[in-house]
Amino acid sequence: MTRRAAAIAASLALAGLVSACATATPYQPNIPGQAVSGGFSEQRLESDRFKVTFAGNSLTSRDTVEAYLLYRAAELTVQQGYDWFTIVERDVERDRRTYVERDPFYRPWYGPSYGYWRPYWRYYGGGFGWRTWDPYWGDPFWADRMDVRTVEKFEATAEIVMRKGPKPADDARAFDARGVMENIGPRVMRPVPKP
Repeated sequence: MTRRAAAIAASLALAGLVSACATATPYQPNIPGQAVSGGFSEQRLESDRFKVTFAGNSLTSRDTVEAYLLYRAAELTVQQGYDWFTIVERDVERDRRTYVERDPFYRPWYGPSYGYWRPYWRYYGGGFGWRTWDPYWGDPFWADRMDVRTVEKFEATAEIVMRKGPKPADDARAFDARGVMENIGPRVMRPVPKP
């Protein structure tokens, strides 16, 4: 494979990866290897009790993660033949990471094919005398130019108990499953089918 063909293949692979990561997590099962990471999962604890989880990627807001968790709890309740559910326990975890990188505009523009050659010059730094500029040893002009990104991911978990019949009116933790699906359903973003 020529260098040009390898560069084109690498560019296409990178573009595919970036486009897959540029989408918030849709309402989908959380299965490894999907185009967009995250989604819902559940675990049966008893015949009428489940632990439901929804994990979002870095582009999925906390509100969306919590809404999709509630929608999945309602959908699961109906699928199991029940009418309403109550949330016994709930939790939202936040994974927050901060990345500090040098500004890419000022990174060296030369590659490994140039060996040890690199730009280098001297300049007079006022009261500091003569100084040198070398991209390997820092850049006095742009040394403070950094790109700081903070990435957050949310994962919501709830333990629910499902029941049949009318929902109790005085229980703030009880939800009518079909009502939740009707109200949240229009805002649920589903994955785009593959062509």
